[in-house]
Amino acid sequence: MTSINVEKYKLSDKTAKLTAKDIIPCVQSSDSAETREFLHKIAELLVDYVNVQNDRKEKILDFHHPEDMKKLLSLDIPEDAVTLQQLVKDCAMTLKYQVKTGHPHFFNQLSCGLDVVSMAGEWLTATANTNMFTYEIAPVFILMENVVLSKMRKIIGWDGGDSILAPGGSISNLYAFLAARHKMFPNYKEHGARALPGELVMFTSDQCHYSVKSCAAVCGLGTDNCVMVPSDEHGRIIPAELERLILERKARGHIPFFVNATAGTTVLGAFDPINAIADICQKYNCWFHVDAAWGGGLLLSNKYRHPRFTGIERCDSITWNPHKLMGALLQCSTIHFKEDGLLISCNQMSAEYLFMTDKLYDISYDTGDKVIQCGRHNDIFKLWLQWRSKGTEGFAKHMDHLMELAEYEVKRIRQQSDKFYLIMEPECVNVSFWYIPKRLRGVPHDAKKEQELGKICPIIKSRMMQSGTLMVGYQPDDRRPNFFRSIISSIAVTEADVDFMLNEIDRLGQDL
Repeated sequence: MTSINVEKYKLSDKTAKLTAKDIIPCVQSSDSAETREFLHKIAELLVDYVNVQNDRKEKILDFHHPEDMKKLLSLDIPEDAVTLQQLVKDCAMTLKYQVKTGHPHFFNQLSCGLDVVSMAGEWLTATANTNMFTYEIAPVFILMENVVLSKMRKIIGWDGGDSILAPGGSISNLYAFLAARHKMFPNYKEHGARALPGELVMFTSDQCHYSVKSCAAVCGLGTDNCVMVPSDEHGRIIPAELERLILERKARGHIPFFVNATAGTTVLGAFDPINAIADICQKYNCWFHVDAAWGGGLLLSNKYRHPRFTGIERCDSITWNPHKLMGALLQCSTIHFKEDGLLISCNQMSAEYLFMTDKLYDISYDTGDKVIQCGRHNDIFKLWLQWRSKGTEGFAKHMDHLMELAEYEVKRIRQQSDKFYLIMEPECVNVSFWYIPKRLRGVPHDAKKEQELGKICPIIKSRMMQSGTLMVGYQPDDRRPNFFRSIISSIAVTEADVDFMLNEIDRLGQDL
């Protein structure tokens, strides 16, 4: 066992009693030895934690209810500075009780696993501690961003265009919405709703990420004007229903302007039919956005790209989160546009104290005036470094490996059909299933049985967390009660880990 031992990380007697204010003024000072000792001890702790996360004998979490957890931790903000030794202990305690999202038995979230190269990139990013709004203060990182985002657009299938890194897929989707409205109604930027000739309406699948509906609320359309289009039994939007609803809203005098397709839905991992939706958008002059926050990594795979992304080059914008399938550290979300110039035209505010036009370099490299943020975190270096470590071909193999593991899980579920019920053949690495306890084996599968299986999911999940051996998510959808949804997006997962997951669920649920 390699658990974090809080008492292991002892500073020397001299350093332990110091406070941060004693050593911070300058590393080159006479106290630099103490500074280095403190940082080395923290680095030792972090490296140990990497090993802990990858130890299959380790628990994923040491679960405590919130009130109990408060008693274990020292969270108060003191009036006087604590010692460096206490700060080291604080760091160790934090990691001791943190959920190990890099553990090979963590199948709970879309973003999981721990890519060590990307992690190293994040360490450097934190040390550099610069903002991404101008080339002036982030020259190397700005150039990296240009290179990587251009590469991603070429993979999508575009020759030009523009892109930016945003703080998460929800904000990336918001960028697409804002650009779409600006493209159709450029005067909205100055005049607001007065520039609109009628009521705008957007369309998305009833399986989409909630952030798409949030765009309607945040940007003034109102959620009533975010039309949820029915999906089929596999979770894919029904194109005929999309066209019907567009015509219905047009008949009411509304202006359809934005259609969102999802490439990898959050729950089922479904991919909406891109070409069919593109045809409809072209027919009715709607902006076509693809939310590939989850499934975008499969654009890198020669084996799995088609038919999931066939026609993707026809969309106007696409959200793609490398911090999901590609395994970059959180956060790392990108938004890409087929048309260059829209970001700056839509969002530019010309703040002269930051974005002067008479700088000594080419100001087209300044990004701050084309985003809705001012301060922007450096999310590019960890992705650039990770991509360099794998190469594009390595990333393709990475994607294939994850999908092949999901296929293996499906095979194992089918081989144990007395214990597990596969809900559908997955299109992504989301595998949806029910666990069947002994008392329900052999009982005909119907709606009543599904209700019973749904009640079992939260019980098994609570046992997982209390035992600390496994984490797999569960949820209902509009067709089914609770079911398990396992996610394989960690490169550390093996076939043996998939077997462990199924065996552990069976162990935890046999008596239910």
